[in-house]
Amino acid sequence: QVQVVESGGGVVQAGGSLRLSCAASGNTVGINTMGWYRQAPGKQRELVASITTGRGSTSYADSVKGRFSIARDNRKNTVYLQMNSLKPEDTANYYCRCWTQRGDYWGQGTQVTVSS
Repeated sequence: QVQVVESGGGVVQAGGSLRLSCAASGNTVGINTMGWYRQAPGKQRELVASITTGRGSTSYADSVKGRFSIARDNRKNTVYLQMNSLKPEDTANYYCRCWTQRGDYWGQGTQVTVSS
């Protein structure tokens, strides 16, 4: 089992920044990718950004390219999502997901609210 815990959400004004953290613990051997999803009320959950633990290859949703940046610390089994130039439409619950050979693991989410 892998436990996934997110932190760093909060309320910020439009144009501001936040950094989210996602820490994986437990049987972390075999995690090959970690990423962030978000879900706003009434909308489907969408992939925001992901990063592979090996080569560090990254992928971003078009809506966040140039504003968000994902990074990893493999020693800590932690990924970070730096969010800059936040917009009200970025308001959502942000979830961390770990992909492993045994299956996927999700955190409980952290709320990000961007006020206009």
